[in-house]
Amino acid sequence: MKQFLSEDFLLQTETAKQLYFDYAKDMPVIDYHNHLPPDEIASNRQFENISAAWLRGDHYKWRAMRANGVPEHLITGNTTDLEKFKAWAATVPYTMRNPLYHWTHMELKNPFGITDQLNDQNAEAVYNACNAQLHKWTTKSLLQHFKVESLCTTDDPTDSLEHHIAIQQQGFSTKVLPTFRPDKSLAIDDPVAFRAYMEKLGAVAGINIQTFDDMLAALKQRHDYFHEKGGRLSDHGISFFYATPFTALELDANFKKVMAGKTLTTEEADMHRSATLHFICSWNHEKGWVQQFHVGAIRNNNSRLLKTVGADAGVDSIGDWNTAQSMSAFFDRLDQEEKLAKTIVYNLNPSHNEMFATMVGNFQDGTVAGKMQFGSGWWFLDQKDGMEKQMNTLSNMGLLSRFVGMLTDSRSFLSYSRHEYFRRILCNLIGNDVENGELPGDIKWLGKMVQDISYFNAKAYFNC
Repeated sequence: MKQFLSEDFLLQTETAKQLYFDYAKDMPVIDYHNHLPPDEIASNRQFENISAAWLRGDHYKWRAMRANGVPEHLITGNTTDLEKFKAWAATVPYTMRNPLYHWTHMELKNPFGITDQLNDQNAEAVYNACNAQLHKWTTKSLLQHFKVESLCTTDDPTDSLEHHIAIQQQGFSTKVLPTFRPDKSLAIDDPVAFRAYMEKLGAVAGINIQTFDDMLAALKQRHDYFHEKGGRLSDHGISFFYATPFTALELDANFKKVMAGKTLTTEEADMHRSATLHFICSWNHEKGWVQQFHVGAIRNNNSRLLKTVGADAGVDSIGDWNTAQSMSAFFDRLDQEEKLAKTIVYNLNPSHNEMFATMVGNFQDGTVAGKMQFGSGWWFLDQKDGMEKQMNTLSNMGLLSRFVGMLTDSRSFLSYSRHEYFRRILCNLIGNDVENGELPGDIKWLGKMVQDISYFNAKAYFNC
């Protein structure tokens, strides 16, 4: 029986160990998609306790706690941080075979050096042991500890980016870059919320938004501003791709309809989303940005928790829309106009893996190695099985060697163990192939491949 979380964790062969320890382990991290708050980096926040650093806002943990029968007041309520930590600790033994069990103990081990398995019996001792070390850990020191060379936050077009500017002026060794996330400009289904957002967007851009072209001008102004402040990526959370044909007259008529407080039909709303995304993607191409599409989540399923806790409460799941035809049409239009930027597509429904992998292959054009990327396992799929399936699908239908690798997609500064987790899984996958005689034992070449996927491909792709 192997020891849990030993130095050889997840590495089943000698080749896997060699690839990980000699090539992958010490590579820097480029975390090109996360939800870290830039104000906490600018202020170099020091967390008051481990619950503040670990539990607040972590809907993965909230979801598991609810499944374990923990009442909501111990998850998102007004109880003390210690009580919430104890409720989480009591849940941890029941998460075995869920990735949370691995992540929890990897994050306790690094950076806190705690190797005990967390449970209700040792909860307070672990809580105190972590808190005793937090005086030496700040947001910046954690990023340096995990060798984060650059990271890209997720930011609304109306954001002032004042914290990114402050970080740049501070001369912090880790690059902290903004990502343009214009999802609210697509959310035209709710006229009240949409009009409020248009007012906010217009105020920031200095444009009185009354027409569709006014909205585009405001978004373009903010896109230019993000570029000026170092932004080189856009990100889009969509259920499926929108490829409804549109004309300027229809777009303006629909926009004015919503601004007058009326509700659009599904086709009219999709027309707005299709056009808005198309124009933003054309700006991405003009500026040489990378665009990311997170596809397939059905969000806020539990209306009771949405009302009491809010969005991102841990009540989202995998959707099952038919997206192949619309994805094809969306990318094809950009490609025909020679406006298709470097693109990463993240799939949330594992039954669509092969479709996503083959679709991105249709639009590789020879200008950039791996221009179109089938992105890493995302959200419910960023665990061992999901990562292996994504990499196996990419290997079978594309070029794993050109993959830009892992990201945290997290709100926690302790989540960088996920890069270690990914690298161990990657090395084990390749190591098993070598041991089975399915790949040659050319360690020098395979080591280069592992380093490329862990770091160098992303560095070249994002130019950061």
